[in-house]
Amino acid sequence: MPTILVIDDEPDIREVMRFALESAEFRVLEAGHADEARKLLASDQPDLILLDWMLPGRSGLELAQQLKQNPKTRGLPIIMISARGEEEDRVKGLDTGADDYIAKPFSPREMIARTKAVLRRAKPSEPADEIEIGGLRIDNIGHRVSANGRPVEVAPTEYRLLHFFMTHADRAFSRSQLLDQVWGDQVYVEERTVDVHVRRLRKALEPTRHDGLLQTVRGVGYRFSDKT
Repeated sequence: MPTILVIDDEPDIREVMRFALESAEFRVLEAGHADEARKLLASDQPDLILLDWMLPGRSGLELAQQLKQNPKTRGLPIIMISARGEEEDRVKGLDTGADDYIAKPFSPREMIARTKAVLRRAKPSEPADEIEIGGLRIDNIGHRVSANGRPVEVAPTEYRLLHFFMTHADRAFSRSQLLDQVWGDQVYVEERTVDVHVRRLRKALEPTRHDGLLQTVRGVGYRFSDKT
């Protein structure tokens, strides 16, 4: 049952939204302002946020910007809701990183349809069973790595690191992003730990000359690519 966080300062509107969402078999959390929402997010992770633009104190627009800047909530889908229905306002809302925009007044059916559509888009695709880049192959079913047909021995952490890189090839990642994605938010380790495991992974790939696929991006972190 997907969880939806409704952030709106009007209790009557929240009640209508809650009824419609629960009727569509969603679990609903509610917050009346930005600070209350942040407290909820510290203890519960919803699948999507329905966020009113005009909140008391910190606006919904400001809250959306902060959530999109935080690595832990950056990927959380947001639908902005506002009585400001002009094109300029819709563009401004979407530019903050919101995934959709609903202008008030809206029907509960429209809200449910848009919520389901955004959740479908946000659902991660199934990882490929096998990926090959530059002659380096990772078999996610057999949990094996090979280079030009030769087996490569890698430790479990290096395997997870390599799998993440190969499923996100040609993109640069900072050390903190790699910690979040490979080690997880609940593991408290230093960013330099990433460097240690990158060195170990490169050493494992060195005999087959695939260590060059793991590139250092100056001032950013690391990238996995067969392009120079």
